[in-house]
Amino acid sequence: MSSDAPTPSRVLERAVPAIDAEGLNAYGLHVRIGDDEAEHRWRSDDRVNLYSVSKGVCALAAGIAIDEGLLTAETRVPELLGDLELGDGVDRVTVRHLLTMTSGIDFKWFGDERVPGDDLAQAMLGRPSRGPGTVFQYSDASPYVAMRMLGAVVGDVRDWLLPRLFEPLDIDNPQWHRCPLGWIVGGTGLELRTSELARIGRVLRDGGRWEGRQLVTPTWIEQMHSGWVATGEDAPFARYAIAGWEDRGSVWRLDGRYGQYVVVDAERDAVITITAHQESGDHRLVELALDALDAVSGGN
Repeated sequence: MSSDAPTPSRVLERAVPAIDAEGLNAYGLHVRIGDDEAEHRWRSDDRVNLYSVSKGVCALAAGIAIDEGLLTAETRVPELLGDLELGDGVDRVTVRHLLTMTSGIDFKWFGDERVPGDDLAQAMLGRPSRGPGTVFQYSDASPYVAMRMLGAVVGDVRDWLLPRLFEPLDIDNPQWHRCPLGWIVGGTGLELRTSELARIGRVLRDGGRWEGRQLVTPTWIEQMHSGWVATGEDAPFARYAIAGWEDRGSVWRLDGRYGQYVVVDAERDAVITITAHQESGDHRLVELALDALDAVSGGN
């Protein structure tokens, strides 16, 4: 490798002072380019709530289940949750609709809110759909229902994921916030260290592979950042796929509240992982990290 080739350490040398200069409250910044990695810490690498980055792990769970033939992206709600009362049109809502936030059900709920009623899935699915695939509405409830559908097949989704995702990545006994019925919240509430999340980022960058083992098919990873859905918002929140947000160029990301990120740049064989608690302007963390990657990639 030439001396001016982009390296994780050179990215950190630029990104860390920039983050400090803006007073952003980052916890950890992990950069991997090729097989080289480096991390900077502002505080100890404790497990933190990943908030909506958890949706990306829900997407991986769905992809693994599809690979095993347990369901498909087009499996409809009543096929697995037939005991619930469904609103008009909800019988046509699929796993894909739920993971892309296009169920058409007007139900905006997030994990820091009280669960309405006895069953969050019933509270959502009892409402009518305005047309599956036609309306984008971002909510923690949609991936929750998708994981309830998977749970109807496999039982506890977190436990089912242990040998399929977490243990291969040496992520020991991760905790995931749960609803009053005991199901994982799904769309939020998974707690991991920066270094653990970086391993998931590596799986995303490498098309579902880890240490020579294919954990999930590459075509599913591709669907996490293609077939974009227009959200009606401005960039960097203009287009969404299966848990993935479109970013600059070919870059895509998982994005969680207060600055939790996995940023994938396959063209440069790079993945950037960030944990933080930045209550406003948190996307600056991504911008500064990508600016640093751009700078070292250009030899500046």
